Amino acid sequence: MKKTGALITTTVLMAGLLAGCGSNGKESNAAEAVLKDGKYDPPITINIAKQQDENAGKYINGESLNDNVLTRWGVENLGINIQTTLLGGDASQYNTKLRLALTGSEKLPDVLPVYDTSLENDLIQSGLVKDIAEDINKYMPERLKEIYKQYPTTFNPVIQDGKVYGMAISPNLTEGEVMLIRQDWLDKLNLKAPTNIDEFEQVIAAFTNNDPDGNGKNDTYGFDFSGKDSYNTGWVSDSVMIFSAYTGKSLPGQWYNDNGKLTYGSVADGTKDALAKLRDWYSKGYLNKELATQGAWDALADFTEGKAGIIIGRPWLYGSVKDVETNVKGAKIKAYPTINGVSGDRTYQSGQQNDGVFMFNKDFNNMEAFFLYYDKLYDAAFGTGDFKYGYAQGYDYDIVGDEVVFDSKKFNTPLDAAQGVGKMAFTKNTPSVDGPGKSFYDLSKGAKAENGVLIRSASNDETAKEGYVISYENRESLLPNAFNGPPTKTMQTTWEQLNTMEKETFTKIIYSKEPLTAYDDFVKQWHDKGGTKISEEINEWYNNASKVDVMSQMGLK
Repeated sequence: MKKTGALITTTVLMAGLLAGCGSNGKESNAAEAVLKDGKYDPPITINIAKQQDENAGKYINGESLNDNVLTRWGVENLGINIQTTLLGGDASQYNTKLRLALTGSEKLPDVLPVYDTSLENDLIQSGLVKDIAEDINKYMPERLKEIYKQYPTTFNPVIQDGKVYGMAISPNLTEGEVMLIRQDWLDKLNLKAPTNIDEFEQVIAAFTNNDPDGNGKNDTYGFDFSGKDSYNTGWVSDSVMIFSAYTGKSLPGQWYNDNGKLTYGSVADGTKDALAKLRDWYSKGYLNKELATQGAWDALADFTEGKAGIIIGRPWLYGSVKDVETNVKGAKIKAYPTINGVSGDRTYQSGQQNDGVFMFNKDFNNMEAFFLYYDKLYDAAFGTGDFKYGYAQGYDYDIVGDEVVFDSKKFNTPLDAAQGVGKMAFTKNTPSVDGPGKSFYDLSKGAKAENGVLIRSASNDETAKEGYVISYENRESLLPNAFNGPPTKTMQTTWEQLNTMEKETFTKIIYSKEPLTAYDDFVKQWHDKGGTKISEEINEWYNNASKVDVMSQMGLK
């Protein structure tokens, strides 16, 4: 474990540069701020923006957005007061508020988590965010540098003209997806979990036609997924496995680096075959009848209510659907790897590397303080320092007797659910270095739960733990979108229309409202109406993205 020595050296900082300076340059503290032994005295203030929807949990102990266990920890331990001054609910509302800040209608905070590449580009073009290459080189702690060195492409969206206008939020490959299957249905029908497309079809046919719940009614079906927003959700209620079974690494809705050329998955060879299969399954009742109108979370309902037999998602999805095991007598869920493709090769999944980027007000001069705070948040991921077990005792973990406990119902003061501090931190999700599930894999190989990360992983439900092990063992199946840059010139005017045409065509084919040949017409129109030009522009962006060696500028090589 590398130490954060660069940040805990004593540094004297002038009040006019540091103390309480917000993005408008006004001072809230008159006294000189001194960083000594890792703490500012007097405390300084960093203003942040935050996206936080209503599903982010509830505050406990009478706490609030700007007065909670984590904000108080920052002041008491680092002399850094984190104040959220721009708050948005869902992605749309949050982005709208950031855009208003660009016009001067909202105050632009010091630190801006941004989750939309178009908005990232607009912020850069506005001149209101700063180039942080030198700050990263000078202030980023070594253990963070070691992480960012592994993910150079995460800087692509914020590099322009050789300058770096931001950094990825917690770069780390996300966990892979698993199939959650009603094991009791498999057992009753004397079936095994499917490993390929033919076996998958046999299982979902049996789940639909052979009364797996034994109630004498034709009220079950095989495969539950969402097609409302995309046929590649990338997290839960996903159907991308079926497309990949025929297309390999060309996934719907994302770009693939095919030997140095970026190609769009939805127009790749094999997509038509995947649509034909889904169309056939839909007509036979094997699929969720409302798939085109149900979002990712909505599509979980049928599985949780005991109507559907297979659903795909990240391993933690088990926690969201396990109520079926309580609500339906004899129900049992088990996690399995996704099936292989028709060629026998593995199928692939979207592999998100980071959740947005940090950008910084051009007038923000407290980058050293930002890195001090951000690095400390990583203590929970490394199982070190103040956060070696979790972020806050009695919130996301507790110590009961001599035992570290993550089951909130066993806390000294029991909670209905553990209180994760993502609601109180810089970003929606707190940092992780566990990738697709290494701690779970290590536990399965006999590692003892001797630190907070392993103890927390060991406390999960058995099915979830099995899912994470599958995720880690199949980590090579994760496939990040090869294009993560700003929208190209043609994309800005036509991409939304192309996406709408794509989703409508796919849905109509699956629903048999259009013939399968409609896919051929779609591919031609996609190219004619801007797709070919966009492909050229994206490849030009890709070829230019690596021409300037910004990684060396940032000290990340």
